[in-house]
Amino acid sequence: MRPTSSLRWKIALTTTAVCCAVAAVLGVLVHNVVARQIAGEVRKEAHQALEHALSHYAYGTTHGDVNSVLDPPDLPGPLHLLVDRGETGSMVGRHDGKPVMWAAGPADGKPLAVWVPYQSTQDRLRDVDTAILASAALAAGTVALAGLFLAGRISRRLVTTAAVARRISAGDLDARVGFPTAEGQGPAPAEGRFRSHDEVRDVALALDSMAGSLQARLEAEKRFTADVAHDLRTPLTGSLAAASLLPEGRPKEMINDRLRALHRLTEDLLEISRLDSGVERADLTELDLGRAVERAVTAAGHPEVTVTVVRDARVLTDRRRLDRILANLLGNAQRHGRPPVEVTVDGPAVVVRDHGPGYPPELIRLGPQRFRTGDPGRGRGHGLGLTIVVGQAAVLKIALSFANAPDGGAVTTLALPPVTGP
Repeated sequence: MRPTSSLRWKIALTTTAVCCAVAAVLGVLVHNVVARQIAGEVRKEAHQALEHALSHYAYGTTHGDVNSVLDPPDLPGPLHLLVDRGETGSMVGRHDGKPVMWAAGPADGKPLAVWVPYQSTQDRLRDVDTAILASAALAAGTVALAGLFLAGRISRRLVTTAAVARRISAGDLDARVGFPTAEGQGPAPAEGRFRSHDEVRDVALALDSMAGSLQARLEAEKRFTADVAHDLRTPLTGSLAAASLLPEGRPKEMINDRLRALHRLTEDLLEISRLDSGVERADLTELDLGRAVERAVTAAGHPEVTVTVVRDARVLTDRRRLDRILANLLGNAQRHGRPPVEVTVDGPAVVVRDHGPGYPPELIRLGPQRFRTGDPGRGRGHGLGLTIVVGQAAVLKIALSFANAPDGGAVTTLALPPVTGP
């Protein structure tokens, strides 16, 4: 991320820009007021000198303390035109190459002009402008540092909150922001809102509250799933044993088929509850992936599935759990896809593909969800097969991705951790 794109720098740059704009406006106003005042003093002095010069000219005398001259050649043109109209005026110009304040009035049809040195006045104005610029730069720097400091505090807290939100979305429901709550700023029980003057803390408290509520609901769902599966397991085992005593025939086959389906569902629920609890641990061993996949496909009872080993690899995995993953993927392809079903081993990657309608967009975007098949076109099912695949892959540290082939069909890719070192 570029520094100027972060919230911290945006706030700092915005406050600095506002401070510079305010300083510029105030600087212009101060400059105009001071310049008008200082120039007004010199202008007043020039007009007083002009009055003396005009009065002495009227009596045919001169005033030795006044720099006056009749119709000077370097009198500014606008002031010359003003005198031609019979008026008096003053303006800044130059005399003998030096800045002066000219004042002129009509005398026998010609301009009588006086001048007052203006160099010191210009120096004073320049000093004032320098002071204004230095003050503006100091104020802008101070505001920028203060804005950067305050924005840094806000940004760090927001970054912490965002990191916790990402951990929660990744499944770490124990993650909390944990910002300290000031006295009297706790959640309001009646409204469920947070009373605070700190919006960042409010967001953090709301996130923690949401995570706690979500965790409680998920824990309740996990307990319910595990309890139901445990409660169903014993009567199902007895029902299967009792069904085996029935006389041979179509009724017995139908009963056994439904009981076995219910038994598989119960076992899937128990497996998911173990995966959800986080107690599953992999028994890792080194395997030749190509041979392990061929054996798993054969054991899954899918002789029509073709296995292609493009490039074999030595991987570190749990054979039983890998067999479970492949069996569920092949079963899903058989139920919801169409033949041919192909399994390709290319190094430490395994690709399982069918030629059916493909995965629904929701599954590709959000991942498998239990008790949802996602698309009627994918057939019937309870949606636990792929959920178990995701859980077992997480235990084995396998990178799992779901996609659709350009020419149709669901594609599942497993990237196993290879064996490194000698």
